Amino acid sequence: MKGFTIIAGPCAIESEGVVLPVAEKLKELQEKYPDVEFVFKSSFDKANRSSINSFRGHGLEFGLKVLSKVKEEFGLKVTTDIHESWQAEPVGEVVDMVQIPAFLCRQTDLLLSAARTGKAVNVKKGQFLAPWDAKNIVEKLKFGGAREIYLTERGSSFGYNNLVVDFRSLPIMSKFAKVIYDATHSVQLPGGMGDRSGGQREFAFPLARAAVAVGCDGVFMETHPNPEEALSDGPNQIPLKDLEFMVDALLEIREVTRRYRDVPVS
Repeated sequence: MKGFTIIAGPCAIESEGVVLPVAEKLKELQEKYPDVEFVFKSSFDKANRSSINSFRGHGLEFGLKVLSKVKEEFGLKVTTDIHESWQAEPVGEVVDMVQIPAFLCRQTDLLLSAARTGKAVNVKKGQFLAPWDAKNIVEKLKFGGAREIYLTERGSSFGYNNLVVDFRSLPIMSKFAKVIYDATHSVQLPGGMGDRSGGQREFAFPLARAAVAVGCDGVFMETHPNPEEALSDGPNQIPLKDLEFMVDALLEIREVTRRYRDVPVS
């Protein structure tokens, strides 16, 4: 991957009608910022939804078909998450980055299967995990042969149905691997609406600005053409119409602040 990474896309692969407009926008941004790596993300299965009645996705076969189309039509790198070890091989044949969900970040067999694909691996740090404990995740991946490893900060459990981000985690985890800040899951309210998660998307942009200023290697943002109609995680997804403004601002902040990132405190 390049020096800075933007991972973005709708939470779930609902349909080509949702996916392709997002991919088209990311392609535009890739052309606007050729030195930034834009990676399209969407999930073929949301296996940890709050309710048995929640939309999970259309499955592996359909999901990989859509992700392949994104790669072919728009020339974008793509990523999706796996939940079971057997999924790593077929997913690895399509994606450029394998993602491990936060709830599964310590599952050794899952991590090793992702590492064996030879693709980049992005692990969401669990809401229950201290940032220094992420070192063990990286060691497992390296043992499995992974060469390009990312750790993603997406908030820690803070009381009932709430998350909080400790920005100290970014420099701590950067000692072990490249670090991505998840701007949208960090403002999620897990299970906050009873049978589904809520969210506070109004805080996604200010927290993303803070993360870039603190210093991270990339930003993760779920985005949807119409979040109010999204079948998964609508309350915390970024409206697609706002994505370019956010990316412009974050990259400007990065340009200003990165020169001061390693200045020691006297």
